[in-house]
Amino acid sequence: MRKLRHVLLMLIFLPGVALAEKAGGDGTAWLQKMASAAHLINYSGTFVYRHDGYMETSRILHVSDASGEHEKLEVLDGPPREIVRNNDEVICYMPESKAVVVEKRKSHKSFPALLPVQLAGIAENYTIKLGSVERVAGYDCQNVMLEPRDVYRYGHRLCADSASGLLLKASTLNEKNEVVDQFFFTQASIGGTIDPEQLKSKYAAKPQVSIQNTQTEVDPGWLIKSPPAGFKKIMALKRSFPGKKFPTNHLVFSDQLAAVSVFIEPLAGILKPVSGLSSQGAINVYTKAVGEYQVTVLGEVPAATVTQIGNSVSFVAK
Repeated sequence: MRKLRHVLLMLIFLPGVALAEKAGGDGTAWLQKMASAAHLINYSGTFVYRHDGYMETSRILHVSDASGEHEKLEVLDGPPREIVRNNDEVICYMPESKAVVVEKRKSHKSFPALLPVQLAGIAENYTIKLGSVERVAGYDCQNVMLEPRDVYRYGHRLCADSASGLLLKASTLNEKNEVVDQFFFTQASIGGTIDPEQLKSKYAAKPQVSIQNTQTEVDPGWLIKSPPAGFKKIMALKRSFPGKKFPTNHLVFSDQLAAVSVFIEPLAGILKPVSGLSSQGAINVYTKAVGEYQVTVLGEVPAATVTQIGNSVSFVAK
């Protein structure tokens, strides 16, 4: 009888374990499919970014060909803006201020290309689960859940076109499993040919001031002693921003999905220094003074993350 009970327990629990492993494996395969599709296929459409009652609508065109990736993003709400990308060169057109900002893309990820190409570290920080199928912008869409393993990151629900793997909807979830921000296509066209002429900015021929976003090595001596587990430095440079009197040290930490920026600038160049914690949607911001500098830490991460990073910033003279 005891042996029979043991066999029955095995029959009850082992299939569950097998299914959990299968779901995790399938989820990882889906993430890889999403990561590749955002870079390797042609697509166009209109998507919405929503948080805290705020909504912004954008139109995107993306082409992948023998010369690489080419993309145009047009913001349809508020002041007109267009962002044209050719591989790593990014040109931002702001016609109201008659300005054009040119820079090299370093670590920034944008919808629908939110996932890194290399996913090795994702499973270290998130539990990956295959979710349900829903409909988004007229496409069958497979959900994949990323559940955080600690309090230093949000959860994510990613929904990709079942055929191509293109990410169609991305939701950020807080510790209560509430959606704190969301991207989603309202209309999408996947595959096919896109006329290269459509990728050109309609503002390119108009009179404007070109701003080259200069970047140099970050000042030596700045350290973040104890970032949360899983967050590693992926970028460190010194850059000039329009309207800023002095160049700003800019460091970026990431767990491969969430990114946190650390800005360090002289207090002498700031009219009204601030300190403390604030938030907007899923983005938390922590600001404090470190010596004669103001440190600002921001990212789409919980308040505990930006606070720990901010309190870890120190300067060690070389």
